[in-house]
Amino acid sequence: MEQRQRDAFVAAAAIATDLATAPEVAERWADESACAGMTVGGLAYHLVAQVRNTVRLVGAPPAAEPPIPLLEHYARAVWVTSTLDAEVNVGIREGSDAEAAAGPEGLADLVSGLREALPEVLDAASSDDAVLIPWQGWSLTVHDWLVTRMMEIVVHSDDLAASVGRGTPEFSEDVVTPVLALLTAVAVRRHGQTALVRALSRPQRAPDSVSAF
Repeated sequence: MEQRQRDAFVAAAAIATDLATAPEVAERWADESACAGMTVGGLAYHLVAQVRNTVRLVGAPPAAEPPIPLLEHYARAVWVTSTLDAEVNVGIREGSDAEAAAGPEGLADLVSGLREALPEVLDAASSDDAVLIPWQGWSLTVHDWLVTRMMEIVVHSDDLAASVGRGTPEFSEDVVTPVLALLTAVAVRRHGQTALVRALSRPQRAPDSVSAF
């Protein structure tokens, strides 16, 4: 696969897993996180799940069905426009909190195995291979899958850092650039071009929110 994206993802995964296994996270494990309704431990597991799912899905044989475009993935995904109390979002929070019952030690063991496996999985993959997302029922290319996971890593690293009073991690340009491009594209589809232009250049006419999600 593309060496630059491969290296960017490995570096982002290292930052995220370092944060998830930080002492401050363990100390506040059972507290509510910055993501309402989810514990700090649950959020830590959800963050690490972005790496775990990459190892699991990219490491599987390529899907036979053609991948869909990246933005179509967000057009189809129910959670994108669902409220916080919608079944799909409640399920994510409850599932992550259930995993957190294994505690910080369980997460540390998981992280150790993932960090060892990830480089080999990415080295064996082609950027154009189709990755089946079983809970969605469609596929993305490996390239686009990694963009979606980098977005999740950047956003949830901020959530987790805010939950425990740490500074938000800084990611490389090779991570942040595709993440911001993705968030902008999803936000334009949701709010329109004018809203984004005004939010970025004309605050006096900007809408209250141009959030992608």
